[in-house]
Amino acid sequence: MAKAQNKTVASGEDPRDFLLKVEHPTRREDGLVLLDLFTEVSGFEPVMWGPSIIGFGRYHYIYESGREGDFLATGFSPRKSNLSIYIMPGYQDYSEIMGRLGKHKLGKSCLYVNKLADIDLDVLRELVGAGLKDLDKIWTVEAR
Repeated sequence: MAKAQNKTVASGEDPRDFLLKVEHPTRREDGLVLLDLFTEVSGFEPVMWGPSIIGFGRYHYIYESGREGDFLATGFSPRKSNLSIYIMPGYQDYSEIMGRLGKHKLGKSCLYVNKLADIDLDVLRELVGAGLKDLDKIWTVEAR
C-alpha cells in the first residue's frame, strides 16, 4: 500500500508575487509586513507551500505510525476571513506570550488574527522565535 503524501507541499511560486495579488488591501499589506517579520525572525527565505501558505524553514517528521514527510517550520496565510499564523509545536506552552499578544483566536498549531493592528508585533516576533526553537528540539529545522 502506498504511503499517503502531504497535500500541502512547497511550490515554486514567488511569495511576494502571491501577496501582491491578494485582493483585500489590509490582508495584502499585513501579509507584506509578516513576510518581512518572519524572514527577519526565522533567518529563512520564504517559500510558498500549496496555493496560499508562505512558509519559512522546514522540518522532516517521522511519526510512530510510520508516516513521514516534510512541512514548513513556521509561516502564515492571508485568508479571506483572517490571517492564519502557523507555529508548528502548537500553542499549548505559550500561554504567557499569548496573554501579551492582543486580540486573536487559537487552533492547535494556528493563530488567527483579523488584522495586525490588533496585536503586538514584538510579541509576535517572540512567539515565532519560541515556536521555531521548540520545534527544533523535536525535529531539526533547516532551510528549504
